[in-house]
Amino acid sequence: MNRTATIRATRAHGWIVGARRPAAPAIRLFCLPYAGGGASAYAAWPALFPDEVEVCPVELPGRLTRWSENAFERTEPLVEALATALEGELDLPYALFGHSMGALLAFELARALRRRGADEPRVLFVSAGPAPQLPRRLPRIHDQPDDVVVARLRDLGAVPEDVYAEPELLELLMPTIRADFSVVETYTHRPEPLLGCPVVVFAGTEDREVPPDQVAPWHEQSTGGFTQHVLPGDHFFLHSARSALLDTVRAALTAAAGRPSQIARSAINPIDRPERKEQ
Repeated sequence: MNRTATIRATRAHGWIVGARRPAAPAIRLFCLPYAGGGASAYAAWPALFPDEVEVCPVELPGRLTRWSENAFERTEPLVEALATALEGELDLPYALFGHSMGALLAFELARALRRRGADEPRVLFVSAGPAPQLPRRLPRIHDQPDDVVVARLRDLGAVPEDVYAEPELLELLMPTIRADFSVVETYTHRPEPLLGCPVVVFAGTEDREVPPDQVAPWHEQSTGGFTQHVLPGDHFFLHSARSALLDTVRAALTAAAGRPSQIARSAINPIDRPERKEQ
């Protein structure tokens, strides 16, 4: 997580980073970040989709373009605030993508919007996030000493190594990192009617934090279809296996948006295709 951003939040009261597409899109893809991350995790994505798909990276309080705001510590108020902010962005079909903490937020956002009378997302993409109904298997760390939190961050690879060499920077980041862990660790799943949208899940072959068997039970959360894709990489295969992941996302959005030729054939820079396809 960086203190500065290369892109500016300009929409939905600062919750969405980046300007609107010049041409009317067929579908919007709201992308929610992992713990300690920001909208910059998806900064490259808009250029990897055609105009038919408007990628909307979500910026949470307490980071990057919203550095001066306090981060949320609980899931429900965070999701409700985000749902309110997105009310003016739901004039088109939409899909949700979330990685790790963002997967949980995307799921709860879909349910919150439905409770408000909005349509469900055309597709719910959940990446490196355990199914919400599963009991938590990892120890809580959001209220533990700094050295425990730092050890967990190092194990995850969630923060660039150079940050650890700057104690003052790490101290600045720690409140938001703790808040994000609290969002996940204090979450309680409450049963509601199943979603009716397709759920597409991703897991990493080497992800010790959320192995594939932790994402498989997402199929219990929807009647609209379920597919699971296991990609090469650790917890942050979002970056290392980006090409394979985006191939799947584009294919799902093709069906959802009803414009197959453009979305499916979106050109990708050849240097963005170094890794293997899904396993």
